[in-house]
Amino acid sequence: MIRTVQTEQIIENIKEMCIEANHYLSSDMDKAMKTAVETEKSELGKKILNQLQDNLKIADEEMIPICQDTGMAVIFLEVGQDVHFEGIAIEDAINEGVRRGYTEGFLRKSVVGDPLIRENTKDNTPAVIHYSIVPGDKVKITLAPKGFGSENMSRVFMLKPADGMEGVKNAILTAVKDAGPNACPPMVVGVGVGGTFEKCALLAKQALTRPVDEHSDVPYVKEMEIEMLERINKLGIGPGGLGGTTTALAVNINTYPTHIAGLPVAINICCHVNRHVVREL
Repeated sequence: MIRTVQTEQIIENIKEMCIEANHYLSSDMDKAMKTAVETEKSELGKKILNQLQDNLKIADEEMIPICQDTGMAVIFLEVGQDVHFEGIAIEDAINEGVRRGYTEGFLRKSVVGDPLIRENTKDNTPAVIHYSIVPGDKVKITLAPKGFGSENMSRVFMLKPADGMEGVKNAILTAVKDAGPNACPPMVVGVGVGGTFEKCALLAKQALTRPVDEHSDVPYVKEMEIEMLERINKLGIGPGGLGGTTTALAVNINTYPTHIAGLPVAINICCHVNRHVVREL
């Protein structure tokens, strides 16, 4: 049975999601940040975390963005194969939702229309959109505004198969060490392992949208997530890069089949707000 979805619904929901994501911390991140205040062993680190909590509280109460960098809108759109869109083209609808969200929400416009000419588009469009067709008649929208302080610290490593799991772990630690304070720690570390050059990067980006209190369903991957979080937090980078025991709040790892000759690994780092909102229509 085909279900019709009006693209005006997509526009309105994405508009609201842009505003929501930039003003309120998601519940999983809120819980992780509060836990970090309790567990941080450094007095300076604890002070920084409390200041970050104050910032989040002010943003909530006064309806101002939780960070001045309101990010480039990244959208994962999962479309049920039994859905028929009616109205303007779906990509136009997504970008119109972003345009309305960033202009009506008075959010900073950070997108330039050409990577070299660099003239601001003045409405934060276009978004970066990833589509997938799935069974059913629902539409799931995941919106993740990505600031570039942390995005610029992300890495792709094309490892050899012989590098194995230790090679993957070393790549993660290298990326985090190199990022240091520049990714606004405590950070969330999204990791993609497998696929191809571009697929591992997409896996890493998607990993950031998984709730930080949920581990991978794959047992060895779950073990690696736990181990890498412990090792990262022993680096001493700490909140704000000023030292401490909370350098990361979570390490989320996604894997995918790959070629016999390769072991692609991507690390997509996000700052302590790790903005993401999910809705299903």
